Amino acid sequence: MFNMERTIKPIGVIHSDFKEKFGIPRQSGRSPSTISTIEFFGEYNSEVAFKKLEQFSHIWILFDFSLSHKEKPSLSVRPPRLGGNEKVGVFASRSPFRPNNIGLSCVKLLSINNENNSITLSVAGADILDGTPIYDIKPYIPSSDCILNASGGYSEKFTDYKLKVDFDDNLLSKIPREKRLSLIECLSEDPRPSYQNDQREYGMKFANFNIRFTVNQNVLKVIDVKEDC
Repeated sequence: MFNMERTIKPIGVIHSDFKEKFGIPRQSGRSPSTISTIEFFGEYNSEVAFKKLEQFSHIWILFDFSLSHKEKPSLSVRPPRLGGNEKVGVFASRSPFRPNNIGLSCVKLLSINNENNSITLSVAGADILDGTPIYDIKPYIPSSDCILNASGGYSEKFTDYKLKVDFDDNLLSKIPREKRLSLIECLSEDPRPSYQNDQREYGMKFANFNIRFTVNQNVLKVIDVKEDC
């Protein structure tokens, strides 16, 4: 008889510039310039666990949607890109409100680092909140993980959706140079809920900054940048 209940323990934690759920790209890889770091706990903080991982260009990350836990499971959800009004089955979505709140992201592996006996991975394109527990790491294998003729269902209508970002140089200069492109990529993804189509002011936390912006038609205009104290 199989054990039908099992406790999953995190093997590590990710550090990213996403300090709240609002503004995180809705899929991995949509902001390829976003750099995050994964650190590991206990016995997994060992070079042995990562031997030959450097041969792979990309990895899968399994993580905990730690801010989306609910006592009662959601059998249907409202995908943001369907305007927040149309329901689909939870298994036909990538909603964080899942039976076990497990997330899956494919990211680019930049480097495996070992400093002061601490193993970390530097990755690009993660769509994961800062401080999120990590459950597992697996290599991405193109020959089996990439299905060329696969159908993307309703998500295919939004593959190329982007906003134009109007970011004044004086405001952009407040952001560290190495984080500017990442921020612009995230803003172009339109952080607003899809049912919002107004021109009111929004705020998004990114790294140590609060970014204020408005959206008019397909143009997102940054109106203020403040550093969090």
